[in-house]
Amino acid sequence: MNIPTVLVACGAGIATSTIVCNRVENLLKENNVRAQVVQCMISEVSSRQDGASLIISTTILPTKYRIPSIVATSYITGIGMEELDQEILTLLKN
Repeated sequence: MNIPTVLVACGAGIATSTIVCNRVENLLKENNVRAQVVQCMISEVSSRQDGASLIISTTILPTKYRIPSIVATSYITGIGMEELDQEILTLLKN
């Protein structure tokens, strides 16, 4: 069984993606969802999307991708975090 890969991206691949990466890793662990979470820069997403299942970005996505993508500003603002959690879980469980 393949383990899904989640790309967590921000502009520089350091600050906000670290916050989101930690939140996503905890969310998956708490819900017994196995997935590999990979932190990267938004400019790397196009070349890394092959083999990935989901893109979670902290910034506006510069293009369309072949896999589902979510802008996760809720994790930065604190507004709508539960809905975002459910969206991520739903995408990874399907």
